[in-house]
Amino acid sequence: MYLTSAEVNGLFGPDPSTATDPALAANFAINQWERRTANAVAVREDFSLQPGSGPLFALVARLVHQKGVDLVCETARQVVAAGGQIAIIGRGQPHLERRVSEVARRFRGQVSARIGFAEDVARRMFAGSDFLLMPSRFEPCGLSQLYAQTYGSLPIAHATGGLVDTIDDGVTGLLFDQATVPSLRPALQRAFRIYGEPRLLNAMRHAAMSQDHSWAGPCARYVALYDQMAPLRAEA
Repeated sequence: MYLTSAEVNGLFGPDPSTATDPALAANFAINQWERRTANAVAVREDFSLQPGSGPLFALVARLVHQKGVDLVCETARQVVAAGGQIAIIGRGQPHLERRVSEVARRFRGQVSARIGFAEDVARRMFAGSDFLLMPSRFEPCGLSQLYAQTYGSLPIAHATGGLVDTIDDGVTGLLFDQATVPSLRPALQRAFRIYGEPRLLNAMRHAAMSQDHSWAGPCARYVALYDQMAPLRAEA
């Protein structure tokens, strides 16, 4: 059974807030990075990952070819060798479910996969991870990158579709050119360098969380457009 679009799209209410979300191990606001760390601890415990000082990567997605899950599996060794960890949640195509489970067994304690979906766990993953993996082969819009930025996790995404429109490379996340392992590897190396520079990491988190992903702006522009068109319709 796949993770449905309704489950992905319905992760949050109309105005998610790290300061009030009851699913989080600890609520936090922009610049309260120490409080945010409690969510990383909770994710590691929930996924049976060893305590670590390296970056925590998350994959919250349907486990299907479109999402580039195979690319994450193929680069898991690189992440673990560099001192990082990966937490995966989702369900989808059986062969990809088996593959992520095999990777989790191979790197037990450093990579963990949960086949299924739980909204509260997904929220903590956004709030506790340092980077969200989104190597989608195509993505007309994409929502996970918005959730991640809102919760202070920097998306690492293939530069396609709506991901290009909503991620400012080097400011609110990282983009790479092709949905291939050779293209993803340098992006992961960039992530480790950023993680090694706390001031830069926190500046990017601040920029990501400062964005307004609500409908307030688009709605105002629609109203302005309708107001502009109304006189023309009256004249006709």
